[in-house]
Amino acid sequence: MEAATLRDYATDAVKFWEPRRILYNLVLTAIVLIYFAIGYPTSKMMVTLDFCLALFILAVIANVAYCAAYIVDLFVQSSGFRELWQQYRWLLFAIGTIFAAIITRFVAMGMFQHGVASY
Repeated sequence: MEAATLRDYATDAVKFWEPRRILYNLVLTAIVLIYFAIGYPTSKMMVTLDFCLALFILAVIANVAYCAAYIVDLFVQSSGFRELWQQYRWLLFAIGTIFAAIITRFVAMGMFQHGVASY
């Protein structure tokens, strides 16, 4: 059996992580939309060009953070635990998505809940 190369690990990582990026972004988008709806009609007044640009920057930051999974994935794939990792790396996706969702919730609350008790 031929030893796997960094290219093999990277290809495997891209095949695993990139389709899940869509779900990750949908979860975060849903949270923002929910808090926008909760804060409506006050939240409607927040929508300005600067607000949309800030939201875009936050979305880019969230996707850069998503890329942190590649560091873990490539490291573990190059270890002796590759086969085990391939079965359970979905846990990293789940934990990472939950973590990002919590951060997104607090940011969305701050954006749309000015002056409204939300705890």
